[in-house]
Amino acid sequence: MESTSIPSITTTPAAASPLLDARELSKLHWRCRRGLLENDLFIEQFFTRYESTLTQRHAQGMRALMDLADNDLLDLLLQRREPAGEQDTEEAREVLGMLRQSGGTPTALQA
Repeated sequence: MESTSIPSITTTPAAASPLLDARELSKLHWRCRRGLLENDLFIEQFFTRYESTLTQRHAQGMRALMDLADNDLLDLLLQRREPAGEQDTEEAREVLGMLRQSGGTPTALQA
């Protein structure tokens, strides 16, 4: 009996992308500063949850999302729409999923 392998859902695993060093992480934090509190809450929780595991791939996706206007980014975070154009990349979609999962609610307030 031949065994068939199931294809991987992710074509470029995060493990294939190097982790961000402290300087790159600091630059990414700075790049992610936003004008809307709602966006900042999502981003803050994203960094709280994923900071130690962020890779170059994640940084690329995050930079693509940060090119959006605040209200457009909020629409993506709240699932009012999906990425399009320059933000419709595998990396940006992966980071958007991570941002949505982090939720934007400070962990101290979650019950």
